[in-house]
Amino acid sequence: MEGLGRSKIQLIMTLLMIGAPEIIFIVLIVLLLFGGKKIPELMRGLGKGVRSFKEGMSDVEEEIKKPLDNEPHKAEQPKDKGDEQPKQ
Repeated sequence: MEGLGRSKIQLIMTLLMIGAPEIIFIVLIVLLLFGGKKIPELMRGLGKGVRSFKEGMSDVEEEIKKPLDNEPHKAEQPKDKGDEQPKQ
């Protein structure tokens, strides 16, 4: 299973053409810009944003898949009581 995760990462890196030196360079730039104390706060905010996005997507999927049970069909609508004839 470990190999499966590693192959996904390699595929993404190949598609983006990002190697180890580029990743190290990006990490160093982020450290210089934000500092060591600010990065955990940034990652927490990023995590909350991703979680909110996923919840929004799942809500949209539920709304799309939700059956239209709330809307009665014309054939199933009850007749008005005035239309019924009294039984004798």
